[in-house]
Amino acid sequence: MIVVGLTGSIGMGKSTTAAMFAQAGAPVYDADAEVRGLYSPGGAAVGPVEAAFPGVVVDGAIDRGRLSDRVLGNPEALARLNAIVWPLMGARREAFFQAARAAAAAIVVLDVPLLLETGGEKTVDAVVVVSAPADVQRARVLARPGMTEAKLAAILAAQMPDAEKRARAEFVIDTSQGLAAARAQVDSVLALLRERAKRTSDR
Repeated sequence: MIVVGLTGSIGMGKSTTAAMFAQAGAPVYDADAEVRGLYSPGGAAVGPVEAAFPGVVVDGAIDRGRLSDRVLGNPEALARLNAIVWPLMGARREAFFQAARAAAAAIVVLDVPLLLETGGEKTVDAVVVVSAPADVQRARVLARPGMTEAKLAAILAAQMPDAEKRARAEFVIDTSQGLAAARAQVDSVLALLRERAKRTSDR
């Protein structure tokens, strides 16, 4: 089974691209979705995160805006948050792999926003970076509700520059040319990886 690490900076179209991989038959582990579940009412992270960052829970769920205000630009706070959340995510990720192995999946995709920033590329077989020109990225992000120039700057400061991500990728998906073009790139990447998986299994 080939494990693909899918990543990309904010506003690059990573979630849409991940959906394309899923539609093409590759099981996708969505790290953001797992975090949303952990942060929702009854989620395993709610209590520990509130204890570490009092006041971030609203109506039984972690308010991501409040939490973001506490950790953005604060490496120590971010490390404290990661120490809580990452072990919880690890158990869920292992369950995903078990299900993929049971289904005899040839390729699985880990959709992880900070894959390269956290050294996660060491745990995958291929890195796919979703990218777009900086002006396209900026326009997409600033169109989001509640987003400001200051918030965007803080988020980008915490992420590896796009040029470096592209340089470290085996494959780059450019999402600036529309959905059809992006889907064609996804299909091309999957075709290459499926051929690789077949060669590996034939050995």
